[in-house]
Amino acid sequence: MRPPDGEIARALVEREAGPGAVVIGGDYQGLGIVRSLGRRGIDVIVIDDERSISRHSRFATAAVRVPELRDEQTAVETLLSVGERYGLEGWVMFPTREETVAALSRHRERLQAQFRIPTPPWEVVRWAWDKRNTYELAAEIGIATPRTWTVSGADDLEEIDGDPPFAVKPAIKERFVYATGCKAWRADTRAQLTERVRAATKLIGAEEVIVQELIPGSGHTQLAYCAFFRDGRSVASMVVRRLRQHPPLFGRASTFVQTIEHPELEQLSERFLRRIGYYGLVELEYKHDERDGQTKLLDVNARTWGYHSLGQRAGVDFPYLLYADQLSLEVPEGLRAAAGVSWIRLATDVPTAAVQLAHGALEWPAYMRSLRAANVESVFCRDDPLPGLAEVGLLPYLAVKRGF
Repeated sequence: MRPPDGEIARALVEREAGPGAVVIGGDYQGLGIVRSLGRRGIDVIVIDDERSISRHSRFATAAVRVPELRDEQTAVETLLSVGERYGLEGWVMFPTREETVAALSRHRERLQAQFRIPTPPWEVVRWAWDKRNTYELAAEIGIATPRTWTVSGADDLEEIDGDPPFAVKPAIKERFVYATGCKAWRADTRAQLTERVRAATKLIGAEEVIVQELIPGSGHTQLAYCAFFRDGRSVASMVVRRLRQHPPLFGRASTFVQTIEHPELEQLSERFLRRIGYYGLVELEYKHDERDGQTKLLDVNARTWGYHSLGQRAGVDFPYLLYADQLSLEVPEGLRAAAGVSWIRLATDVPTAAVQLAHGALEWPAYMRSLRAANVESVFCRDDPLPGLAEVGLLPYLAVKRGF
C-alpha cells in the first residue's frame, strides 16, 4: 500500500537522490516516462485529473489526483501547490497533453522559480500549437503540407477550389478534441462540407476551423520524426512508420508503430526545428502523398508522444536524455533509433484491427505477423505488471472518458 501524502513528502525531502521528475498525465504515455526514469532510481511523481494507470507502477514514487488540469490558470496554481507540498524544488516537468504544454510555456517564468521547465517559451511553442502557424512556416522554408483553407464560416466555402473528400479540423486541437472525441471530420461532398463546417464553427468558433485536402493512403504512408533536439541539431532521433492508428482515418493516437530509416524526413524536420530554435522532445507527423510523391507535414507535438517508449527498446531513451540534460549530466549525442523495432498498444490496436479486418483493409496473416513482430507493448511489462492489470479494469472508463 502506498504511504500517506505526509510520509511521502517527508521521505522526498530527506532523500539524497537529487531532483526527480513530475509527470503531468498518468496514461500510457506518462507511464513510459515513469518507467524510463524510475528504472534509473529517479523519483517520479505523477499528477493527473483522471484515473491513472501510472499510479500503480512500482516505479512511481507518488501519484497525486487533482480536480482540474485542463484550465490553464488552474493547472499552473495546482502544479505550484503540489510542488510546495512535496518540496519539489528543481524537479523536471514532463507534460503529456497539449493544454499542459501551453500552460507551461505561457507561464514558464513563474513556474521556473520552483521547477525545471524543458518546455520552450511561447514564441517557440506557438509554431506547433496552431496549425496555421505550422503551415505558414513550412511553406516559407520549403516543407510540403496538405492544401489547406481557412474560412470564416460556411459562406466562404465557395472559395475552396479543391475536390472532396476534405478534412474539417481545428487549427488548435484542444477544444475540438475534447468536445467531439475526434481529431477531424471527413466531408465526402460539398453539402457535407458545409454541414460540418457549420457544426465545427458552433463548437470552436469560425476563426479556429480549417479545411484540408484528405491525402489518400494507408498506414504505410503515415510517418513521424521524433527527437530530443538541442542547439540546432538532434541529440537523439527516431523515425517511424505509424502503421495503424485509432480511429483509423483521423487517429488521435498510434496503435502499431515500427522504426524505419528515412533521411529525407530527418532533414525536413530538423530544418523546421532549427528555424524556430526548438529545445526538448518533439514529434512531427507526416503523410506521404503518393499522388505527387511529396511527404507532407501534418502536426508538430511539442512534448512526448504516445509511443515514445519504443525509443527505449530501439536504443534512444528520450525521457532520460531530457532529464539528464536538464540536470547538466553527460548526454551522448548523435543517437539514432535502430530500424525494425515495433511498438503496439493492444487496448486500441485490437478494436482498430477488428474494424479493418471486417472491411478488408487488413488481412489476418498480415495482422498476425505484426503481433508477432511487436517488441514493446505500451502498458504490459514483466517487471511492472500492475499498470497493465489496472488498464484492463479501466477500459470502460477510458472508452467513455477519452475513447481509449
